[in-house]
Amino acid sequence: MTDKIFVTGNSSGLGLGLSEVYLELGASVYGLSRRGCPLKDGRLRDAKIDLSDLDKIGSELNALLSDVRDLRLVFLNAGILGKLRLMQNTPIEDLESIMVSNVWANKVILDWLIASGIKIDQIVLVSSGASVSGGKGWSGYSISKAALNMLGQLYAHEFPDSHLVSLAPGLVDTAMQAFISDPESIDAGDFPVFNRLREARGTDAMPGPAKAARKIVEALPQLLEYPSGSFVDIRELS
Repeated sequence: MTDKIFVTGNSSGLGLGLSEVYLELGASVYGLSRRGCPLKDGRLRDAKIDLSDLDKIGSELNALLSDVRDLRLVFLNAGILGKLRLMQNTPIEDLESIMVSNVWANKVILDWLIASGIKIDQIVLVSSGASVSGGKGWSGYSISKAALNMLGQLYAHEFPDSHLVSLAPGLVDTAMQAFISDPESIDAGDFPVFNRLREARGTDAMPGPAKAARKIVEALPQLLEYPSGSFVDIRELS
């Protein structure tokens, strides 16, 4: 039986890398993203949607997964960075926007999956080390990813037949890292943590999306050893 994989945010970055790797492995990939997945493959079914538009998610999922009865894996990867700045300089409106994309969109998707009755083996919420590090400047991104971790812990009780983890994938060279590495975007003198990211870019410490995706795929069996609902940092796996 061909594995079926559902990935959000697969138009670029890690989501695109995951889609590419699973298509290479012969799986069928179903994706939701703002710009659409650029890969051309008969086993890819894709829909364009801005996941911050919560009211439209259900109809897109109905169309995309209407004939699907089982999913080997669900990767809830889509999210936004938001502006990196001090909390005292971060408007509530900006925090609300980040939470909609990084947390509440995933709640809507998880609720739809429960109601659909689709059999799911494994669910991975793509989190971040920033969810626990509390580094200066991460502001709304850290808060949203910490909330995502708890969302996963809570939903683990409601997916008794699926294994769920929130996974920090480590450093991945994506558009987000390109933004962080641009001296015009962020003053690393104000936010020293970003110097480390800039130094890692272009090295083995920060692989490209496809290489990072392969590492995640290889780690999936190890994730099953953790209690469902756990937060796991891939860098801590042996």
